[in-house]
Amino acid sequence: MKLFWTFLFCAFSMITFSQNLEAELSNVYTQNQLMGMSVIGICNKEVKINFHKGFAHEKTKTLVNKNTKYRIASVSKTITTIALLQLYEKGLFKLDDDINKYLGFSLRNPHYPNVPITFRMLLSHTSSIVDGSGYESFTTKTYQTEMPPPISSLFTTQGDFYSPDMFLKKSPGSFFTYSNATYGIVGTLIEKISGMRFDIYCRKNIFLPLSLDASFNIQDIKNSQQIATLYRKTDAGWIPQIDDFQTTKPQKRNLTKYIVGSNGFIFAPQGGLRISAQDLTTLTLMFMNKGVFKNAKILKPETIKTMFTPQWTYNGSNGDDYHGLFKQWGLGVHITTQTLKSDLVFPNKKMTGHPGEAYGLISDWYMNLETGEAVIFITNGSAVPYKTGSKSAFYTPEEETFQLVYQFLEQKCKK
Repeated sequence: MKLFWTFLFCAFSMITFSQNLEAELSNVYTQNQLMGMSVIGICNKEVKINFHKGFAHEKTKTLVNKNTKYRIASVSKTITTIALLQLYEKGLFKLDDDINKYLGFSLRNPHYPNVPITFRMLLSHTSSIVDGSGYESFTTKTYQTEMPPPISSLFTTQGDFYSPDMFLKKSPGSFFTYSNATYGIVGTLIEKISGMRFDIYCRKNIFLPLSLDASFNIQDIKNSQQIATLYRKTDAGWIPQIDDFQTTKPQKRNLTKYIVGSNGFIFAPQGGLRISAQDLTTLTLMFMNKGVFKNAKILKPETIKTMFTPQWTYNGSNGDDYHGLFKQWGLGVHITTQTLKSDLVFPNKKMTGHPGEAYGLISDWYMNLETGEAVIFITNGSAVPYKTGSKSAFYTPEEETFQLVYQFLEQKCKK
């Protein structure tokens, strides 16, 4: 078995390991023409790699550092899941409950009106709800108006934003399709069950107990100039896509008219968290320490075990595997199967976490709770289009970073 993994690692690795890890990571940055880059490597539950390079903002030449915060895209979903599972731990719902008991309106796949949609289905992307054509116009309206439309207007057949392609012609619970839309429902459920606005709940119950300068509400960030601008590059140069706050402060949104529980999309629980790689490290250590970091108890050990237990495994026909990337899913987390040309992060270790991509950013947060290892990778843009790597379904800068971090941890962090 050992010889097998040695062979697999040789096949996986394209970059000769060097003692100068910083130079190797800098080469990933340069070769992939990245704007900025943060990398964290953890083993034995200790941070061994803390690398930051490039620019958080191009015009001001503001450098990326350990305090740089990124709009982390879909990695946000794992933190949103933590929030919902805290309410689950209090006995306020069961994972296999019909969400209609809590939403305040009837949400059903119109093709299967008698099949309940459950919390477990939402968190494992098996609810049959997808990002149909109504999704973008609904979220745009949600983010741009003081009185966002009710979430029912997207998911009920008579709603103003409803489109038939919001639901698969698959029975809920039977088929995996990665969905952003379901996490707006999760955010709404958090509000309905807790009685608190989503961003406030997360801040009070996750970020403040862990002393994290992170939030789904940009107004909570102490220094908005620490937030990285996300970029894409065109013939006209680097074009800011979102979070261009080096010269202007984010506008404060008037939410006095917002009704808690009416539309949990307002702070983008599916992708709107601003957080640093350093603060993701704290969340990693919380998971590794069975839900506790220092004196802050965030989750119970048995909840984490349930969260990291496979809820769906690809069998070739029971889901959309997202170009080979998704072969197994837990509750709010992606679980790797270490398959070449597919979901390979570390070649001989099952890694659990989440990838993200939006507005030019790509991000990754993966860990192994048994070995105490983890890797975090974030970039806020590339001058060239991202291309899939040669050994996995991840993009080249992700794949190359995983390789380097894995090699370093293997050689330097043996107990």
